[in-house]
Amino acid sequence: MSVDKDTVRRIARLARIRVQEDELQPLANELSSILEWIEQLGEVNTEGVEPMTSVEDMPMKKRPDEVVDGNRAEDILANAPRREGNFFVVPKVVE
Repeated sequence: MSVDKDTVRRIARLARIRVQEDELQPLANELSSILEWIEQLGEVNTEGVEPMTSVEDMPMKKRPDEVVDGNRAEDILANAPRREGNFFVVPKVVE
C-alpha cells in the first residue's frame, strides 16, 4: 500500500499534528514502508500456533473471581464533597 502526501496531510489534520510541507513526502515514504511490512506479516503462516503470553511456556497466573466490597468505604468517601451513608451524593442531571 502506498501513502501519498495528501493522505499524510489528512492524517496529520485528523491527529491535530502540524506537519510542514517539506516533511510530508518523507512521512509518506515512512508510512508506506510500515504498511508494506505489516502486509508481509499477513503472509506468515500461523496455523496451529497457539497464542502466547510469554516466550517461556508457563501457566498464566490467575486469581479467583470474587466480588468483594474491599472494606474501604471510608477511605473512598473521605474526599467526597457530599455523602449519605456509604454513597456519593451528586446533583440530579436528568429531569
